[in-house]
This record gives sequence, C-alpha cells and structure tokens, in this order.
Amino acid sequence: MTETVEQDSRESVESVEEQRKQRFERRKAAYRGARRVLARSGMLGTLRERLAVLETTEELYDLDETADVYGNGIVEALEAKVAGLLGTEAAAFFPTGTMAQQVALRCWAGRTGNPTVALHPLAHPEVHERHAFTQVSGLRPVHVSGAPRLPTAAEIRDFEEPFGALMLELPLRDAGFVLPSWEELTEVVQAARERDAVVHFDGARLWETTVHFGRPLHEIAGLADSVYVSFYKSLNGFGGAALAGPRTLVEEAKTWRHRYGGQVFQQFPTVLSALAGLERELPRLPDYVRHARVVAAALREGFAAAGVPWARVQPEEPHTNEFQVWLPYDADTVAEAAVRQAEETGTLLFDRAWDAPGPGLAVTEIDVRAGGLEWTAEDVKAAVAEFVSRLP
Repeated sequence: MTETVEQDSRESVESVEEQRKQRFERRKAAYRGARRVLARSGMLGTLRERLAVLETTEELYDLDETADVYGNGIVEALEAKVAGLLGTEAAAFFPTGTMAQQVALRCWAGRTGNPTVALHPLAHPEVHERHAFTQVSGLRPVHVSGAPRLPTAAEIRDFEEPFGALMLELPLRDAGFVLPSWEELTEVVQAARERDAVVHFDGARLWETTVHFGRPLHEIAGLADSVYVSFYKSLNGFGGAALAGPRTLVEEAKTWRHRYGGQVFQQFPTVLSALAGLERELPRLPDYVRHARVVAAALREGFAAAGVPWARVQPEEPHTNEFQVWLPYDADTVAEAAVRQAEETGTLLFDRAWDAPGPGLAVTEIDVRAGGLEWTAEDVKAAVAEFVSRLP
C-alpha cells in the first residue's frame, strides 16, 4: 500500500513537471507567433534576428580594423567608453557579471584585509549564483537587512560585525526592481564609509536608474568605489559585463579575470552588440521607464475592473522599466491562462514565467521596452480583461 502511494506521488510530480515543460515550449511558440507582445525582448529572438543587431555596426566602429585578441582593440574601446559614461578612471570587460563581481570584491578584500561582504539576502549573488562568493572566492557574505528593499543607513551603522565591503544591487531585482531615494542612497554610502568599508554597486541594470534618481549616470556611479554593469539586461547585447573603478583596481581585476578563465580569445561580436546597445538602447531607457509607469497603472486598473479580488504591482509606481505583478492564483493556473491568451488571440500580455512565492500566489516580471511603447493604457486594460476571462 505504501509503495503504491509513493509511486502515485512520484507519477503525479512527474506529470506536473511534464506539463510545465510542455507549457514552456508553448509559451516560446506563442511568443514567436504573437502579433502583439507587451515585452518583446531581443534575447528571445531567433539567431537571424540576433545577428541582425550587427548589420549596421560600421557606424559604431571601424570594421576594417583587426579583430581583438585577448582583450585588445575593440574590447579596449568599449572599456574606455564605459569608463567615460560612468565617470571612472578605467573599466574592464568581463564575459559575465558573476565573474566581474567576484573579482571586484576579491580585490577589495585584499585591500581592506576583510573578506566579509555585506549585502541583501535577495541580492543576485545570494539567490542566483550557487554560493559562488564562498565556494570560489573565499568571501563571506552577511545580510544587513531582511526587508524587501535596500538597507537603510541606520541598518548599516548598527550592524553588529565589521565588513570590508558593502554591495548594493541597484535596482534590487527580486524585491521588485526597487531603488532607494537619492537621499537614502547617499546616506547608506556615507554610513558604510564611516565604518571604513568600501562600496560596490551591483549595477547590472544601473542604466535604468537615472529617471528615478534624477541624476546622470556618472553622478550615480560616482557614489561607489566600484561599479559593475551588464550589457544584455538593459541594453539588448549578446552578453558581457564591465567592472569600472579606480585604475589600480581595474588593472588588478584584469589579472584575476585571466585567472578566473575570463581572458577570452576573441569577443568582438559580443562587444559590437554592447556598443550597439549603448548607442541605440541607452538613450531610450528613460522613455521605457516613464511608459512602465503608464503600463503599471493600467494593469492595476484593469485587474480592478475585471473583479480580481487582490492584485498588486510592485512597486506601485515602477522605479525602472521593470516591475513585478502579483496575483491571488496558483502559478500554474495563471501561466496556462497567459499562454492560452496568446494562442487564441495573438496577444501576449505576460511573456515571462510565473513563480509561486506562497500558496495561492503567483508573481511574474514585466519589462517595458520599445515594443511596449506602442501599448496605450487602454490596450493594456483590454488585454487584462482577456487574460482574466481565461482564469477560473
């Protein structure tokens, strides 16, 4: 009897997982086939579509120049451009942000003599990097706040043990792409400095923060001792990241980049896509952020009009062009409704996966880019009504 129950349980789990795999494939097909998608991200395009990014890059760089070898040429040009944008002495290109941040904080630990890194428990290294800080780099993370927001100056000042570096993810993605106010951020940085700690910005999406802070990039980056930025999350590049900061730090980071396996032979396609993103997407990000607020308000109003008993946009007014939507339904249920809407109407309102943060709750992320600018508030409300009609 016990063996039968256990077998039925295993088969039930396998059945659910198989349904989710099938739904994932349906969602990809629906994304490709939909006439309208609220958040059409370049990274989900076909190989042909992605390669098209490089077709007009001759205006960005001399394509008759010899290709890069182990980080020279076009790679150095991108590094100089990033340093100029962020107002730092130098920058180093890395194949991944995970590597860039480990190297940065490892270098700072050598300078401060303290391998302890203070960060939020929802920060990317704690949630998405399989404990790389401890397993690979010998760093010791400590959590300075458990609230779904960036830490406050008081929390930094009152923390019970020393730390060599404070890492701030701007915006904090897993809390809803949230940011502090400019005044709060400057106070937090000052509180860390009072403790003789350096400040490192996880700025994977720092490009998106200028509207919220009301400051240019170089002024935002100038608060920190070092900054990491990504080229694919906001800028639609093929991948890659940069670490920016003092020249001595960056030169040491390049040494560690080699030791970590990041001294890639040739990187010109990725670097060209990053240059294209800086030229084409970076200037449009403020428009995306402002329109995200229109979309968020329309989603709230649409769910209220459709009679959904509880729905939340987090944060209520988005801080960047990305935010979360929370609904009082099972995650598999809303995921199925989202795919069916695209299959049956050609409109895909929610293109990302749905997670289950608790029983009867579902959360997904919204990303407003160029395609989203074409959606009016009324378009969003109509799509919400269609989506809700497919919920039980």
